[in-house]
Amino acid sequence: MLAPLAAVDESSLVKIPPHLSFEEAATLPCGALTAWSALLSSRPILPGETVLTVSSGGVALFALQFARLFGARVVAVTSSDDKAARLRQLGADAVVNRKATPDWSVAVRELTGGRGVDHVVETGGLDTLPHSIACTAEEASVNIVAALGIGSIEVKVFRNPVTIRRVYVGSRTGFETMNRAIGVHALRPVIDRTFAFADAREAFRYFEARAHFGKVIIA
Repeated sequence: MLAPLAAVDESSLVKIPPHLSFEEAATLPCGALTAWSALLSSRPILPGETVLTVSSGGVALFALQFARLFGARVVAVTSSDDKAARLRQLGADAVVNRKATPDWSVAVRELTGGRGVDHVVETGGLDTLPHSIACTAEEASVNIVAALGIGSIEVKVFRNPVTIRRVYVGSRTGFETMNRAIGVHALRPVIDRTFAFADAREAFRYFEARAHFGKVIIA
């Protein structure tokens, strides 16, 4: 809310997982819940399936953590070797650097033995979406989180029947269910950097540079 104090109705609040700090809990309402909704709402993830995450922002990292929690394999796509190493440390089974491998959908498909991925959490943009779709297995779910801008997608990328849907946050019920899962598994959010409330402008400039790995917090 970017406010030191806010008055809300109690129905607008949920209990946070007891092992998290307030700074960690602040990452949950948008980033975590969006990732949870992408993987659990329409076509729930199953153990043994493969999830593709794009980038290393908050939603993508939560999607990686939730996918691992449910026993899925994760292929992550990022833009640097440094971020690739950190994604592996976080639990990604395989990572592809899209800058080093421009035709990365081929690399991702090879990593799945040619089958393709079952779930995509697309947090990139119109430049990454065609590749993400080209990575999919039959009846896969492509969950679009990021704003895509203006452009078009060639029909040839749709090699398999897939479901594409726009995902934005989720319900209170989903939030409470997610928090229980986070509490049971003692999952901790990935925080890149925390700024003081007085440094909010600097925090936004830091976020705009897109060099962060995980969430940027204003406390």
